[in-house]
Amino acid sequence: QVQLVESGGGLVQPGGSLRLSCAAPRTIFTTWRMGFWRQAPGKQRELVATISRGGGTDYGDSVKGRFTISKDNAKNTVYLQMNSLKPEDTAVYYCNANWGMQSYWGQGTQVTVSS
Repeated sequence: QVQLVESGGGLVQPGGSLRLSCAAPRTIFTTWRMGFWRQAPGKQRELVATISRGGGTDYGDSVKGRFTISKDNAKNTVYLQMNSLKPEDTAVYYCNANWGMQSYWGQGTQVTVSS
């Protein structure tokens, strides 16, 4: 079983910032597409951002210009820098590793944006 280990969630005020991390096994990290998805109560899971093994990125429309995904190859870790957070960003954020039809998920980390 592949384990993706997430960290970095928490409570932040609107306009604030948080950084999520996701550590993956090296064989996964170096070949699979990594990313973050989120799910708010009563809503479907939605794409936040992904990054390919070559560093190409893709973002959901609602986070473009505010969130940045990056990777540290030495640490086998993907990061999601979240700036200008809004209450509607409140959700459980899940790390994902994807290769075609195969997919692994992290345990999820809660992000709450509230004053």
